[in-house]
Amino acid sequence: MMSTETNRRDFLKTTSIATSGLMMGVVLPSTVSKSIAAGTLHTPNAWVHIADDNTITLLSARSEMGQGVYTSMPMLIAEELNVDVNKVVISAAPPGAVYVNALLGAMITGGSTSVRDGWEKLRIAGAQVREMLVAGAAAEWGVPVASVKAENGMLTGPGGKKATYGQMAEAASKQPVPEKPAIKAPKDFRVVGKRIVRTDAPAKVNGTAEFGIDVRLPGMVYASLEQSPVIGGKVVRVDSSAAKAMPGVVDVIEIPDGVAVVANSYWGAVKARRALKIDWDFGAGANLSSDGMIETHRQASSTGKVLPIQPAKGDALGAIGGSAKKLSATYITPLQSHSPMEPMNFTAHVTGGKALLVGPTQFQQGVQGAVAASLGIKPEDVQVQTTFLGGGFGRRIELDFPVQAALISKAVKLPVKLVWSREDDMTHDFYRPIGFNQINAGLDANGMPVGLHFKLTSQSITQRAFGLPKDTMDPFMVEAAVAPYNIANTQHDLVIHDAGLRVGYWRGVSHNMNVFANESFVDEMALAAGKDPVEYRFAMLEGKPRFQNVLKLATEKAGYKKGAAKGNAMGVSIMEGYDSYVAVVTEINLGADGEVKVVKATVAADIGMIVNPEIVEQQIQSSVIMGMGTTLKHSITLANGRVQQTNFNTYPMVRTNEAPLVDIVLVKSSEKPGGIGEPVTAAIVPALANAVAKLTGKRVRTLPITGKAIQQA
Repeated sequence: MMSTETNRRDFLKTTSIATSGLMMGVVLPSTVSKSIAAGTLHTPNAWVHIADDNTITLLSARSEMGQGVYTSMPMLIAEELNVDVNKVVISAAPPGAVYVNALLGAMITGGSTSVRDGWEKLRIAGAQVREMLVAGAAAEWGVPVASVKAENGMLTGPGGKKATYGQMAEAASKQPVPEKPAIKAPKDFRVVGKRIVRTDAPAKVNGTAEFGIDVRLPGMVYASLEQSPVIGGKVVRVDSSAAKAMPGVVDVIEIPDGVAVVANSYWGAVKARRALKIDWDFGAGANLSSDGMIETHRQASSTGKVLPIQPAKGDALGAIGGSAKKLSATYITPLQSHSPMEPMNFTAHVTGGKALLVGPTQFQQGVQGAVAASLGIKPEDVQVQTTFLGGGFGRRIELDFPVQAALISKAVKLPVKLVWSREDDMTHDFYRPIGFNQINAGLDANGMPVGLHFKLTSQSITQRAFGLPKDTMDPFMVEAAVAPYNIANTQHDLVIHDAGLRVGYWRGVSHNMNVFANESFVDEMALAAGKDPVEYRFAMLEGKPRFQNVLKLATEKAGYKKGAAKGNAMGVSIMEGYDSYVAVVTEINLGADGEVKVVKATVAADIGMIVNPEIVEQQIQSSVIMGMGTTLKHSITLANGRVQQTNFNTYPMVRTNEAPLVDIVLVKSSEKPGGIGEPVTAAIVPALANAVAKLTGKRVRTLPITGKAIQQA
């Protein structure tokens, strides 16, 4: 934090704003900016704003995309500020260094990091403001600091003295910022740990919540962008005469990513876009096929440069070679689309060397920097306002669509809302990469593994997104590659292979392929040993109490020992991800159509201390549904460089009538919080695969596990 000499002015200069202006290019939400202009807002730090009318605004530096940060983040501040989180205003924070996610190195929402990153610093921010309010009141009243209390937005002192936080905000702003404010012990929590209804729920129910697709600016026009059918293709020539002649068309603009039709309505832009005649240079991507990409992974796994994921333990290959029984398997996870319910969109107004960008993003600093670079202006001249996100899952970390909106606005000199169609969104994604996992093991006479060799071949997202040097270990490729089991001799290797298609971070990232492979293979080893998969896991988890506990809780809750109902089967998996430990038990059967029907999913989760159990359960339920889709239903395939899935009829989501009962056990813990937005999305995949193998006797190692895949296994 700050040195003891830090005063309020220095604190504001380095972390937020001063009432005389903005610092570090920070632009506040409009309601806060107006209060500053009126001289009625006092800003003790970057997270809390208190106005003279007693309106308390808590800023969320993480984007709200359905995961509940507009509730959980303010809860951490409200805990120390001693206010009811439902009685404060919550706004999206603007880009700024103070809002950097320390776990990711930028102002990014992702990686199940929001609570983990904010756990201490947001409580400290709330405590700083509380202590400044108390000190300000004590100074105003001429009483000892210890005699003043701050509760429920009120300050009280001896002799019946009282004032609202707003009434004392100016006095508080004159106090030095405490370097080490006292924060509460968990036993004293009154907000954290409680089931608090999401603060964004009312606005989303009554329709007042503003998503990117809801944004309206005065004089705004609409854009629809025709992009190459093959990702990476470029325009050779375009005939836009017919499009320009259509009613309501403002202009037709060529930008690096394609040709945009701008009109006074979205539907007008779409209709005119269909009249464009474009010749494309499809580039090298025109030769891509999903089957071919998998084959290049297979080849690269044999010939590519091998990077050790961690130092080898013992002699895995020697132990396997001398074992009583040898097993090997290859698991393949396909490309996946993010497909959030709200397609990509952004609104931009570029004028006078400055730019306003309004829309749904997970990466505010990235938008600011990328737009500035594309327009040739300074980052501080780019104002970014974040709306609600209609889903993200990693797709809205990308910067293509905000930059496109900015370039179109600059060309037409008008505020522009760029809206992608569902087909645009699904065929021009940054897809979850293919995973090609090979595992070899040797079992002793008792069926227990004496050696294991794990090898992953896949594409580096970080190399593409952030310029990670070639052949550098990408930590986002090897999450959960090392399973928790006690095996004497192990070797874990990585081959980085660029398959030729752009890839992006997708909910759960590499946990998805690595946990599918590891936990499926454990079941295969148990079958070869003639042992129960759960007992087999317990035998290899000595000294791993958190894993043992969630496995015990999940199997007990699911009634695993009793067994599945007639015609059903159960499957199990465990994993650690984002500092959280989870176990999943699924119960399934086969429908008359031969497709897998999920009856129930039981999840035990040890995520450390919990901010809001209600939101945690929502995230687990959401993860179960999304993980079901990737396991049983959908994948992205390519032919001649073109994505074959264009809408939800060919990329089917899990429907309400297909959703199983989800039974959740949350472990009470004093450990630091873990993340829960992503791990179960990956953990349910092998639990389903293992249940299918148990039910049918057929092991499907390439996702998705459709009825056809089961028949062909």
